[in-house]
Amino acid sequence: MMRALWTAATGMVTQQSHMDVIANNLANVNTTGAKKQRAEFQDLMYQSVREAGATSGADTQYPTAIQMGSGARLSATTRVFTQGNFETTGDPSNLAIEGEGFFQVTMPDGTLSYTRDGSFKLDSNRRMVTTDGYPIEPEIIIPENAASDSIVIAADGQVSVTIDKESQDVGQLTLARFVNPAGLKAEGKNMFTVTNASGEAIVSNPTEDGAGAIAQKTLEMSNVQIVEEMVNMIIAQRAYETNSKAITTSDSMLEVANGLKR
Repeated sequence: MMRALWTAATGMVTQQSHMDVIANNLANVNTTGAKKQRAEFQDLMYQSVREAGATSGADTQYPTAIQMGSGARLSATTRVFTQGNFETTGDPSNLAIEGEGFFQVTMPDGTLSYTRDGSFKLDSNRRMVTTDGYPIEPEIIIPENAASDSIVIAADGQVSVTIDKESQDVGQLTLARFVNPAGLKAEGKNMFTVTNASGEAIVSNPTEDGAGAIAQKTLEMSNVQIVEEMVNMIIAQRAYETNSKAITTSDSMLEVANGLKR
């Protein structure tokens, strides 16, 4: 059986995975704080027919090797944490991060998750929570006698409200940074969790120790670029077609070989 059949098949499988990544990026083009993924590939092991430097005569060597490749595979889906575009909403509880960092969110089981989605709201207890009702960490509670439109969140994360025409501090937002944010595990609902690859969270106030600044009444949109994804889709499609052509060509060559006895 020709090696090219199996080699080209691995190429088709990798391009299917590539298309899966592209489709997910496009599906999240309007997801608040979403970060695109990039498919990365590696070549598979090689069969060495002849090693470079092997003896070719009494005093000579082969300068190059003969190696037959066995295809490619998906090696990683790296998440790209570049800054997304900002959209002004006018809602005082909507926040965006200008620079590095993640909002911390307390999950129902008490663990912390991390997000770039700052579309926060007030729940029945006047806590600032995510769309799914998970409170941010540290907890921010707006007093009952303070109007929701009087909330002021400074670039350094200081939260204050106006009560009886006087400004009153009610909390301090903090941001978490990671040595390797690409190592975070995506859990869905715009949430990420810590892994051994990401390292532990480095918590600090916004604008301090490399953390970004808070922008109020603003949301960070997805960093997916539609034109870029469409170009990648064309590349994946053509690569898939080319690999399928290699399979049909190999099949035609086998058909010729099988017909030699006729």
